[in-house]
Amino acid sequence: MLCATPFAVCRPAPRMHAYVYKSLRKADTYLYLAARDDFARVPPPVLEPLGRLEFVLDVALTPERKLARVDPAVVRENLALRGFHLQLPPGQLDPMTEDWGTDA
Repeated sequence: MLCATPFAVCRPAPRMHAYVYKSLRKADTYLYLAARDDFARVPPPVLEPLGRLEFVLDVALTPERKLARVDPAVVRENLALRGFHLQLPPGQLDPMTEDWGTDA
């Protein structure tokens, strides 16, 4: 729920959709996009190593939504700020901590 002040009327957080693609080159690596097939906001150093991508899922990201390997709040934040989120296999360094110059 979003409540700006204690006296405000609370309303549910807006739904956000994510379009999920799996890398056919890197196992257990997924790219979430804010808009389907919109790879324009993904920096080449992130996109190129993934190789060919295959669409696998359209998912509504609500605050109640649970995801298997990633915090949905982090995905929502990355989609809002960058237009994409990269999910790597467990144990790999997360390149999302780098500044790719994609600040909106």
